[in-house]
Amino acid sequence: MKGKVLIVDDDRDLRAILSALFEDEFQVSEADTGAALQKALSSEQPDVVVLDVKLPDADGLDLLPQLKKRWPDTEVIVLTGYDDVSMAVEAGKRGAYNFVTKPFENTKLLTDVRCAFERKEQTAENSNLRRALETMSGTASPVFQSAAMRDLVRTVERIAPSDVAVLITGESGTGKEVIADLVHTFSPRSKGRIIKINCAALPRELIESELFGSVKGAFTGAHSDREGLFRQAEGGTLFLDEISEMPIDTQSKLLRVLQDQEVRPVGGKMAYKTNCRIVAATNRRPEEAIKDGKLREDLFYRISAISVYLPPLRERREDIMPLANAFLKRFASQANRVIKGFSPGAIERLTGFEWPGNVRQLQNEVQRAVLLCEGDEVDSADLSITKVRTSGEESIDTNFTLLEGVERNAIVQMLKETGGNKLETAKRLGIGRQTLYNKIKAYGIEV
Repeated sequence: MKGKVLIVDDDRDLRAILSALFEDEFQVSEADTGAALQKALSSEQPDVVVLDVKLPDADGLDLLPQLKKRWPDTEVIVLTGYDDVSMAVEAGKRGAYNFVTKPFENTKLLTDVRCAFERKEQTAENSNLRRALETMSGTASPVFQSAAMRDLVRTVERIAPSDVAVLITGESGTGKEVIADLVHTFSPRSKGRIIKINCAALPRELIESELFGSVKGAFTGAHSDREGLFRQAEGGTLFLDEISEMPIDTQSKLLRVLQDQEVRPVGGKMAYKTNCRIVAATNRRPEEAIKDGKLREDLFYRISAISVYLPPLRERREDIMPLANAFLKRFASQANRVIKGFSPGAIERLTGFEWPGNVRQLQNEVQRAVLLCEGDEVDSADLSITKVRTSGEESIDTNFTLLEGVERNAIVQMLKETGGNKLETAKRLGIGRQTLYNKIKAYGIEV
């Protein structure tokens, strides 16, 4: 499902330009006055608002606190025709994610909107781990009960203040990006930005320009200079997700950047010093990725000064219900529902499922159950997952063959329920679309 962006500006031509810029990736809506924005506050919450300061009937900065109060999780990018430092500071104090001066570079604004959307998506999940960190100092009730996650949280507490590179490993959906956010949030670099890139999502010909930047005319379509993510993350953190999917030749150039601590834009002659912390993640086992030629061994040693493993949900079943209850509370509140909890049958179903999509799948399942539940508690009939363990069984054989079979069956079942819709299947399972394609191919599933 696309993210939602609301453009608030009285310039019709600018709204048309921004709509065209965002529409491929986001669902776009518009408002042309402060009154129109206030009316929109009673409708569905957008993920990002692009807000002009000067509206015909209001000052955008005056509307910002009201907007953030009504939509606290929405990220706001403020637009203005004046390069005023004091105004930028005030916008930040009132809750703005970023402050952009007109005229702006379209690609830069699009990147800002993408980053704002990603930050909004992680806000709720971050709160769970923040509460876990608070638990370590005795200031909150625990979200996690498993020893594995308590150890991981303690590790995050210890490594965050340092400046060394961190590699996070674990299956898709376990929350690797959440851990990256926490490393940044609890580090001295938290005043800077955390810039994220999914190395598997960009085509080979664009990833180097995205990372290192490019100069005008460096390649077809390079109509202006482009600031790369390394420079955007200056003073902050650069999160390289699915780094083992990065092309090997690009990995070589990345290694050079990390060694020399300077980056040269594609087609450029001048190199720039870089100062950002590197946090990387992969859902592959590093030793297998190296063996398969997917990850350079020398790059692995460079980015894994500290390595953090995030175990799958099936290996920490004590966390299933605390997480499920946290998700239930959040989604019930969002839906204005009073749902007191899960029935014994639902609890048995939740704790007995293998969760191939991990925490992300659990979150999606609870959200779906909240929407379908008709009573004051979620029952097993409200869940789409199937039971995979027999009643009373206290443990499960975790050999690789059995887990493969469980995962394959879960995918086949969900494909049936969605009529073969792969995008919807990936969403319900809580895994990426490319991950689903890879598993369909690996398991020989006919769609």
